[in-house]
Order: sequence, then C-alpha cells, then structure tokens
Amino acid sequence: MTALDAGPTEAPRTFFFNDPVIRGIVYQIVVGLILVSFIAWIIGNTAANLAAQNKTTGFDFLWKTAGFDISFSLLPWSRASTYWQAFLVGITNTLLVAFIGIVVATILGFTIGIARLSSNFIVSSLATVYVETIRNIPLLLQLFFWYFAVLKTMPAVRDSYELPLDSFINQRGIFFPQPLPDAQFGFVWIGLAVAIVGVLVLRRWARKRLEATGQRFPVFLTSLAMLLVLPALVWLISGAQVAFDPPVLGRFNFEGGVQLPPEFLALLFGLSIYTASFIAETVRGGIQAVNHGQTEAAQSLGLKEGDRLRLVIVPQAMRVIVPPLTSQYLNLTKNSSLGAAIGYPELVNVFSGTALNQTGRAIECIALTMLVYLILSLLTSAIMNWYNARVTLVER
Repeated sequence: MTALDAGPTEAPRTFFFNDPVIRGIVYQIVVGLILVSFIAWIIGNTAANLAAQNKTTGFDFLWKTAGFDISFSLLPWSRASTYWQAFLVGITNTLLVAFIGIVVATILGFTIGIARLSSNFIVSSLATVYVETIRNIPLLLQLFFWYFAVLKTMPAVRDSYELPLDSFINQRGIFFPQPLPDAQFGFVWIGLAVAIVGVLVLRRWARKRLEATGQRFPVFLTSLAMLLVLPALVWLISGAQVAFDPPVLGRFNFEGGVQLPPEFLALLFGLSIYTASFIAETVRGGIQAVNHGQTEAAQSLGLKEGDRLRLVIVPQAMRVIVPPLTSQYLNLTKNSSLGAAIGYPELVNVFSGTALNQTGRAIECIALTMLVYLILSLLTSAIMNWYNARVTLVER
C-alpha cells in the first residue's frame, strides 16, 4: 500500500489556548476580575478611611438647611433653603449660561467661519486673526480679562452708564426692566407655540414641494409672518397686558428690574467667544470639504453667493460639521465649571464648593455633580446625533 492509498488522517491537535475565540474569552474574564477587584478595593479602602475619621455617608444632608447666600439664582433662594434647593440652583445657573452660550457661540462661530472663506481680504484676515488669537489664549485667562479688566472697571452705581429702554450698566452688572405679564398672557404663549408648530410643518411641506416640483416657497418670510402675526392676534383678542418694572436707583443700588451680575456676563462672554473660535474652524473645514463642483453647479444655475451657501454648500457641509460641533457644545457646558474662579454660582461653585465644605460629604457632592454633567453630555449628544441623522445624505 502506498501513501496515496492511506485513509484520512486526523488533524493535529493544538493547545486550546491557541484558539483566538477561547483566548479572547479568557482575556475578557481576567480583565473583568481585575476591574471588579480594583473597584472593590477602592470601596473598601474608602469605607475604612471614613470609619477611621468618624465620618458618615448618605444623602440625608440634602434636606438640611444650607444657611448660606447665593448671589444669583433663577429659583427662589434664602438662607433657610435646603442643600437640595442649592443643588437645583446650581443646575439651573449652569443650564442658563450653557444654553445662551451655545446659541451665541453658534451664531458667532458660523459667521466667523464663513468670513474666513470670504474673497474680501480684510474680512478674511480679521476672521483669521480672531480665530488664531482667541483659541490660543487659555479660557480661564479670558474669563479673568472680562471680569477684572472689563466689567469690574465699569463706573460705580451712581455713575452708571444709561442704556436705551431704561437700562443701566455699572460694575455690579446690567440692569433692565422686568416684564410682568398678566394672567391672560398665557394665551399668547399658546399662540406662539402653535405658530412654531405651524412653521415646522410649513418647512417640511416646502421641502417636499421643492423636491417634487423644483418650485421654491418663501419659507423664511412666511415663517416670520406666522411667528409675529399669530401671537399678536391672540394678544389683541385676549386683551393680555404686560407691565414693566424698571430699575430705580436707590440709596446703595438699583431696586426693581432684572440684574445680570458681572460674574454671569464675564462667564457668558468668555465661553461664547472662546468656543466660537473652534466652531469657526469646524465650519470652515466643513465648507471646504464640499466638492468644488457643487459650487460651480450652483453658479451655473445663476444662484447668488448667499443662496449658494444657504441652499447648496452649507446643507452638504453640515454632515461634516455636526460631529465636531457636538464636541464643542459639550466642551462649553463642561467649561462653565470655570465660573467658580470668578464667583459665578454654577453647580461646581455652589454644590461641590460651598455645600461640600459645609457638610463634609465629599463623595456624595462630587458624585451628584459628576452625574449631572454626565446626563447633560448624554442629552446634548443624543439631540445632536438625532440632528446629524436628519442632515445625513441618503442615497436614492
């Protein structure tokens, strides 16, 4: 019998660990055990240290009286308020500066980013200087500049600069009249909400009409008319009234009206201007990522430069702009914690600062603060991911 006549031979046996599947499972089990052991060691070590210092843990302190003042709050606050209310005040103050900062930074960033690509040498040069200067100066230093070098050098209360509409600015901030709507004004808000829904429906209908027939509808002017006319009609029909409480100079400060403290203004200016420089670069890169043939095609159709940007270039660039834009929104929200350096009562200053020092509950205060920033980041990412899915090009 020759070797060719021999029957089938068995495959050589190998060590089981050479199987990549088994080896991957073993690695994951080992890493998991190491991670669990590390976490257990941290928890045990922390518990032992707290016991040695006779410190207790828990969140019962949240319902105790805080006993400290907060200089700026959207919610009712007094020294008799609880630490839970201080936690809410910190969250609302953070959300306020983050929301307004995102809106201002987006508008400014898109403007500067488009200006960098302008054919006008002066405009593009000024935009380049802005971006290269602002983004290379530390944000904390910019906050100090706005707070100490700009706002704190304003005149004293009695020498305030008078602004239009009974508004004033001094070293204590900006003062402007407070609107006081009556009970009937709720119908106006309902009318505005209906107008917003109508605008969204109109934009969707106009887009489908443009895709089907190629005919454009004046969406902007129609939407603007709906947002202005409908609430105005409801206002006239309902008889709603709005009174204004203007700020009046008292003995030591203005009384009445609304006050925006310099800490809030400095943080808002610093965050918006700093983040806008990065958004501008994101917008510039997104526009340059669009194939130049798209611009030539738009020119061949006779579209003006503004229409080319609004209808052709920017919609295609958004799929490139949105992912890094999300990161800038997250950075702005988290950078608001630097407000503690200039005394703005945001979450870190109020809860992880004053409340932590008074209660000694470091683990609880830091854990709740981390949880808030985690939730804000996840919500922002979810909204931007939804928007990114809407603007992503779909092949047909």
